[in-house]
Amino acid sequence: MEVGEQRETPSVIDRYFTRWYKTDLKGKPCEDHCILQHSNRICVITLAESHPILRKEKKIQSINYQISAGCSRLQNKVSGKSKRGGQFLTELAPLCRITSTDGEEYTIFSCIRGRLLEVNEDILTRPNLLLEKPSTEGYIAVILPKFEESKSITEGLLSRAEYEDVVLKRAGVNVEPC
Repeated sequence: MEVGEQRETPSVIDRYFTRWYKTDLKGKPCEDHCILQHSNRICVITLAESHPILRKEKKIQSINYQISAGCSRLQNKVSGKSKRGGQFLTELAPLCRITSTDGEEYTIFSCIRGRLLEVNEDILTRPNLLLEKPSTEGYIAVILPKFEESKSITEGLLSRAEYEDVVLKRAGVNVEPC
């Protein structure tokens, strides 16, 4: 290192979380999600950099955690050390729906099996957090996988390098980018 050159310190996300990716969810091109997995097995669901909302810098009209008439992720109540009462989610359980001002609607999925610990209510009143800070304050939800499944939850997910390969291949193959 030369004199006066500063070493960039890795962010908290880069230091303590492993990034995993799920691409083209439910067959929808480029609707990619990022799962930040902490060493304590907690997973934070966010939008991947290649998701149309981030890549096209879409303006967000609304975010809705009401999945169906009888199911709202906002009604999730967790208590105690073992996080009892949290809604159990499968890999393709919808977490929320995001509508952009151009009328496009995007469903965000859990991507992993586990118990829903919390949803980010801050993005309901400040939707720009999704665009400005997608990996931190603009996260979608926090999920805790079952202990016995915590090692296998990354099966079917892409590592950072594999994800970057998918994004590069898309750019090279597609006439019209996602």
